[in-house]
Amino acid sequence: MKRIILVTGPARSGKSEWAELLAEQSGKPVIYLATARLDPDDAEWQGRIDRHRQRRQASWRTQEVPVALTAAILQGTTSENPACLLVDSLGTWVANLLAEEDSTWRAILEELMESLKGLKQGTVIFVAEETGWGVVPAYPMGRSFRDRLGNVVRRLGAIADPVYLVTGGHAVNLSAIGSVLPPTKTLED
Repeated sequence: MKRIILVTGPARSGKSEWAELLAEQSGKPVIYLATARLDPDDAEWQGRIDRHRQRRQASWRTQEVPVALTAAILQGTTSENPACLLVDSLGTWVANLLAEEDSTWRAILEELMESLKGLKQGTVIFVAEETGWGVVPAYPMGRSFRDRLGNVVRRLGAIADPVYLVTGGHAVNLSAIGSVLPPTKTLED
């Protein structure tokens, strides 16, 4: 049996901690799919990564997947004892692929979505930032990031159950109180 869970919300809201609690409660071995690229020249970024590492259970396995997310998900869900995969975070993954042309990005996203639809077993918990609640960025790369991440979150939200919004340190199960919108007509919507 497969299960896809989406945990979304603003910065510093508790998204990752909620997702980690869900992973712990799954009763399955946990594989933490970290999408961040290490940058030894950025002490603040390294500090963020270290805080995430310190919260993880000692029994969890961490796999760094800044780009090859689909392959890591397929690998982690095909074993005889499927794991609970915790992907943290989609915003970082999108940022890592931001230089890709739109057509390449769409192919990467379609590959991810098709692989998730085809899963037979395992649990995949996605953590995603909500960046679209503010002003529209004044520069093209910022708009591209916001639009791509918003599209990923919406498409995952359509196939995930449950979908949680975490804000102000509270998790709200949107699947229990909301309705899924129909799919958009194009990937750019």
